[in-house]
Amino acid sequence: MSDIDFDKEMVGTIEVPEKDQMDLDALTAWFTDHVDGFEGPISYSKFKGGQSNPTYRIDTPGGSYVLRRQPFGKLLPSAHAVDREYTAMHALGPTGFPVPKTYGLCEDTDVIGSKFFVMGLADGRSLWNGALPGSTPEERREIYNAMIDTMADLHLRNPEEIGLGDYGKSTDYCARQIARWSKQYKLSETEHMEKMERLIEWLPQTIPPQHESSVVHGDYRLDNLIFHKDENKVLAVLDWELSTLGDPIADFSYLMLNWHNPADGRAGIMDLDLEELGIPSQDEAVDRYVARTGYPVPPMDWYFSYNLFRLAGIIQGIKKRVIDGTASSAHAKAMSERVGPLVDRAYEFAVAAGMD
Repeated sequence: MSDIDFDKEMVGTIEVPEKDQMDLDALTAWFTDHVDGFEGPISYSKFKGGQSNPTYRIDTPGGSYVLRRQPFGKLLPSAHAVDREYTAMHALGPTGFPVPKTYGLCEDTDVIGSKFFVMGLADGRSLWNGALPGSTPEERREIYNAMIDTMADLHLRNPEEIGLGDYGKSTDYCARQIARWSKQYKLSETEHMEKMERLIEWLPQTIPPQHESSVVHGDYRLDNLIFHKDENKVLAVLDWELSTLGDPIADFSYLMLNWHNPADGRAGIMDLDLEELGIPSQDEAVDRYVARTGYPVPPMDWYFSYNLFRLAGIIQGIKKRVIDGTASSAHAKAMSERVGPLVDRAYEFAVAAGMD
C-alpha cells in the first residue's frame, strides 16, 4: 500500500459519527473547571487513525486540544488504559521528554460516558512509510537517528526519580511476558504447531540478563511519533497504552524488527537499499542506541525471536476469535493468517540465537 493511501486513511479528522458523539455541555463544564486558560465555545472532530481509544480534536477560539477516551460500553479490565497513558505522559513531560502537554484526566464516567484525558495538540508531521518517500538521504538519516535517540532518552529516565517507580514490576520483564503469552496462546490454540511448542520451552530457559529497568513504551514505531514541521526531530511520542516498567532492550528490539518487516508502505524496511536511501543499517542503529545508553550490545537474534513469539501469541487470540465468529472484520481474518509465518520467523531467529 502506498504512502498516499495511509495519509488518506489515517491522517487528519472527520466529522464525529453519531455513535462517537459526546455531550458538549458537560464537556465544556469539565474544561472550564480543569483546563487553565480555557474559553469556549467548543467545536470538535474525530481523528481518522485506527486507535483503540477514540481520539478527538477539540477546537476553541483560544487554541486546540486533543481528547482521548475509552470506548463507550463494557470493557475488559486492563484494556484501553487511558489513565496509564496519561500517567506516563504527565510524568515524562516535565523532564523535557517529547510528549504532548497534559491538561487533565477525568475518571468520572458520568461526564461523557467513559474515562478520558485531555492533552495539547502536537502540531507536526505524521510519517507512516518507513522508506520516507519524498525525503533526501540526509533527511532520512536525521529522522531515523532522532527516532533512535528519543527512544534511548526514554530508557535513560529513572522511573523512581520521575514518579513512575510503581508503574509496573521492574524485574523479570521478559520472563513474565513469555509466561503470559504462552498461557494466552494455549488458551486460544487452534492447531498444534511444533515450532511454537519448542519456543515455549526454549525462550524461558535462555533469557538474557536484564541490565536495566526503565519505562518501556511497548509500541514504539514511526507512526506513533509526531515530527517537527521544519526540523527532523521528534515533537511528541504518542500512544502510551502499552507502556509499563520493563526491559529497555525488549522495547528497543521491537522497534528494530522493522528492519526485518516487509516494506509495504508501513514502518517495515526489509530488502530496501538502506545505504542508498540514507537509512541506518541494523548494526548502525544498534551501535547508536548502545553508545547513547551505555548498555551492552544486545543479543538481537534472541530478542527478535522473543518479540515475534509475543506477536504470534497476540495474533493467535485474534485467530481464535475469527474461527469462533466473534471477530468478523476482513482485517482480523487477514491478521489471523499471520500466525504461522510469525512462528516460522521466531523459530529462525531462535536458531540463529543458538537453539539446536
